[in-house]
Amino acid sequence: MTWLAHFIVVSSASVVVSLAACTSAKPSAAPPKDAAASQAAPSDGGKPTLVPCTADESAPPASRCTSDPNDMTLPACGTWLKVELPGTVCSDGSQFKFFVNYSNSSNDLVVDFEPGGACWDYPSCSGNGGVRGAANPHGIPDDHMSNYQYLNHLRRTDDNPLKDYNMVFISYCTGDVHTGDNVVTYTSDGPVEGGTGDGGTDSIVYRHNGHKNTMAVIDWLHTTFATVPRMFVTGCSAGGIGAIINYAFIRQGMGNNVQCSYLLDDSGPAFHSDGPSKQLHETIRAAWNVDPILDSLAGQLPVTIADLKNDFGLINQAVARKYPHDRLALTAYRMDLNYSLYSYQRFFPGSTEAQIHAMWWQDLQELMRTYDAEANLAYYLPYFRSDNCSHCVSIPPIGNAPLEPTDQTKALTMPWLGSEIQQDMIDLKQFTTDLVDDTKPLKSYLEDVRPAASFTPAESAACMMGG
Repeated sequence: MTWLAHFIVVSSASVVVSLAACTSAKPSAAPPKDAAASQAAPSDGGKPTLVPCTADESAPPASRCTSDPNDMTLPACGTWLKVELPGTVCSDGSQFKFFVNYSNSSNDLVVDFEPGGACWDYPSCSGNGGVRGAANPHGIPDDHMSNYQYLNHLRRTDDNPLKDYNMVFISYCTGDVHTGDNVVTYTSDGPVEGGTGDGGTDSIVYRHNGHKNTMAVIDWLHTTFATVPRMFVTGCSAGGIGAIINYAFIRQGMGNNVQCSYLLDDSGPAFHSDGPSKQLHETIRAAWNVDPILDSLAGQLPVTIADLKNDFGLINQAVARKYPHDRLALTAYRMDLNYSLYSYQRFFPGSTEAQIHAMWWQDLQELMRTYDAEANLAYYLPYFRSDNCSHCVSIPPIGNAPLEPTDQTKALTMPWLGSEIQQDMIDLKQFTTDLVDDTKPLKSYLEDVRPAASFTPAESAACMMGG
């Protein structure tokens, strides 16, 4: 399971986040909120009624794969297959590829966006200087799923409530959280080792091609999966923000092929932009050429595009209102020390761990208020686990290498360990099960502060490296 160590290095993304001023004030945790509350129940926040979606599962599963080892006409069910589409590329110009795993027992579909950091300048995109960057700068290997098949929502085991779904894993190699459209030449500010430019500087050509890659995959999905009773869109970190940002494009592209749809954005929150995050937004909007992508949504979402450009957090409300029957959720740890570092550390030099947590919590509270106001938005926010710098709730417990090597037995047999909110006797597996069950109320969960739960000094120092 080499992916376990690999995942720790590249499992974050820096995107539309709110870099608000630090505050240490932390209000007491609220009880679970029923997102399906009636308008007649003001004590539940006056939310409108969430009308359930009813999926028609009567169609037999399409014949896309076979369980007969002697049948050579179809691929074997439950195996990961590489797909390459014309015109799709990675940051280095190599062929982009993604992966599909067919089921012969369901027409339902998981679309899972790969995690793996982000970049927007020479230090982050080149990998020089120890600055956090993006995954797979040299392309996607053919055996990519040997690393990622163990993600909790991609397992064909009883531990996964989606185990019978068809599965598509959208790989990530463009440094733009699956949403850029720009070719940029990044040049170092000064001399670097091996630099051949003026004064020993170095330059790299970087293709932020995430949007075109994703749109090509969506076209392929529409052609391949004609009948989808239930579609579950997810991803963690860069994949989580990629899932929410691309959700409208997926729903539009799939059209009437999809009956009921669900979203779980894991640890890639699209925070509001009314604070210091403006620095980051302006940076990535220019580097990734985001504005034309948002322009293409004009008239498609109930939001003014000019407003969306100024507040990326409005995408949450916009997709919720555009698709009022879809059930959309966010999960993240309150003590995340990975995505939060991409969000703040380089923009607030010298920030301490406590200040990083305070900015994260302020952003999170504002986003929670947005989710509380919409019937079909919910959140699941456990407090802390030390694994992977308290980042990505839907991955198995993988430790913090090299300080805490991965316990492979635990990762394989207890994949949801650390995702639980003990005060509510629920873990993310159960939350996912309820999320895709339209007969269940859509509830939000916020774990209380656990004062004894924190990183060791060594863990904190390891997580904070790379700013």
